[in-house]
Amino acid sequence: MIHNISGAFEKEFGSRAIAIARTVSQMTDIQDSVGTEEGFEVIQPIAERIRLATDVDYIVVFDMEGVRYSHPSESKIGTVFEEAENNAAMSQHEYISKAIGVQGHSIRAFVPIMNSAATEQVGVINVGILSPTWFHLLSYYHTDLIISLFWGLLVGIIGAIILANHIKKQTLNLEPYQIARIVQERSAIMQAMDVGILATDAKGKITFINRIARQYTHFFEKNGTLQEIFHNTWLAEKKIEKHENYRPLLLFDQMYLVRTFPILIQDKNAGYLIMITNRQEAHTLAEELTGIKTLVDTLRAQHHEFLNRLHSIAGLIQLERNEDALSLIIDEITDEEDVIQRLRDKILIYSIQGLLLGKHSRAKELGVHLTLDEDSYFLDFMTGFSSGDIVTIIGNLIDNAMEACLTKETRDVNILIQGDQHFLYIEVQDSGKGIEGEPEKIFEYGFTTKKQNGHGIGLALVKQIVESNKGSIQIVSEVNVGTTITVTAGVMK
Repeated sequence: MIHNISGAFEKEFGSRAIAIARTVSQMTDIQDSVGTEEGFEVIQPIAERIRLATDVDYIVVFDMEGVRYSHPSESKIGTVFEEAENNAAMSQHEYISKAIGVQGHSIRAFVPIMNSAATEQVGVINVGILSPTWFHLLSYYHTDLIISLFWGLLVGIIGAIILANHIKKQTLNLEPYQIARIVQERSAIMQAMDVGILATDAKGKITFINRIARQYTHFFEKNGTLQEIFHNTWLAEKKIEKHENYRPLLLFDQMYLVRTFPILIQDKNAGYLIMITNRQEAHTLAEELTGIKTLVDTLRAQHHEFLNRLHSIAGLIQLERNEDALSLIIDEITDEEDVIQRLRDKILIYSIQGLLLGKHSRAKELGVHLTLDEDSYFLDFMTGFSSGDIVTIIGNLIDNAMEACLTKETRDVNILIQGDQHFLYIEVQDSGKGIEGEPEKIFEYGFTTKKQNGHGIGLALVKQIVESNKGSIQIVSEVNVGTTITVTAGVMK
């Protein structure tokens, strides 16, 4: 603040000094008296009157030889101005400069004096104003400075509070020790995961590796790089620039699936994240989740049923009961053709056709009468659902319905399927034993009435798929009468 005030004073004093010097240089008495032997008797009184009237510190007039004709100190009159020889004002140039004299720092204005005809330069006028010192300004403006410092401190405190609150929000209102605890907890969680996880910096140096990743890579050192861990593999040779999704990687005669993610901070590469999964475990999980295993089991049952039919036909032919064998063949062909034609007419998705055909064969093997409702149709998958999702839902519902009927003499399962891009409706009704207690418990993960291990997952997965697509699932059950499960999603147009 003092620096700015001092600069403002110097600028103002310079403008003021050069204005006064210009005015004095135009006075006829000054122009006619400069250079004469008695000129100081005329110039000195005029210069002093103007100095006192304008409150400047000095007005000095000297001729082209540098001889002074006025000065606040009369002892200086008639002496030579030391700077006159190389002074730019001697060449008809006016300017402002700073100087340090006996009285301190001053702002000086030099203006040339021309004769009355303005044809020849006869001298120079030097007007000087002493500039205030920093100590003087500090003493003069101390009240303003104290007020400014007070407001600055107040604004600083308010700003610090706002900044602190902003930082607290950015850190979720956590204290440093809480952040440190979260980091430790996250590290413990990453170590407990059953997927290999590695993180590196931008140069490929390992910054984190969990226990599973160490087991997969056989790397148990504290420090290392991608090249050291994955030498002679594509992961060591290739620079990670984009997301890689489940790319195969062979390590120690074991095949893994690797996912890579570049870590970007403000669009700059800050490192890499690598996730390693055992391929065999991934394939097993994928089969369970998409219902492929269930579909294969039903196809196997269909194959087994056809073998039984072929054995029956072969036996009848060997017994020379050709008419009975022909009748069995015709009945079998007619039944299968009816089922296949019905599926072709109503279900346009091949994966759903294959699933229902396999379930039909499985139902015949179990002695269950499985029927597809006449109002069924399936044109396309609703947005959000995949082929695996629909196979999982229908397969699990039919399997549970058929198993519920095995203890009853009447074994009927009816399925109604309706769906397109905007709507999904699935209803599975059985004449089984029903569910005692709260029917909704069958959708809880791990809940099962079977004694064998590995059950209690299918219906929980069905509920998860339906609810993740903003659908709903209802169940109505009556003991010894049967159960109806309904899945709906979207809006029919």
